Amino acid sequence: MRKTILFATAAALLLATAASAQQQPAQQQPGQAPASPAPAAPNAQPAVPTIQSVNIVDIKELPEATQTQVNQVIAQRGDAGLQKLRGSIDATPKVKSALEAKGLTSAQVIAASLDTNGALTLITKKAS
Repeated sequence: MRKTILFATAAALLLATAASAQQQPAQQQPGQAPASPAPAAPNAQPAVPTIQSVNIVDIKELPEATQTQVNQVIAQRGDAGLQKLRGSIDATPKVKSALEAKGLTSAQVIAASLDTNGALTLITKKAS
């Protein structure tokens, strides 16, 4: 359970990073040599896993204890973090289309978790 909650809090950052990575690089001026890529640092952190699959779970489907933990994470993150998460989801076509296939939007996502295998779990809450 703690692992899921840890990933949920980190997912907003991970999705924001993924959305930023999709930006187009600046165009090169004619006549300039292409920049060579910088060598990888020997102590660099491992790369963020790419999204391989998207699982969508409503918070009411989770055990009571997990629901409480998710709600605590949401309260700590605040509205700004939630808006950043939802913006990242909207900027990631694969994730957005998975939500749309279930008849949902990013406005219903309250938390996310990305595991090391690239499985993204979105926790949703339907409007009551």
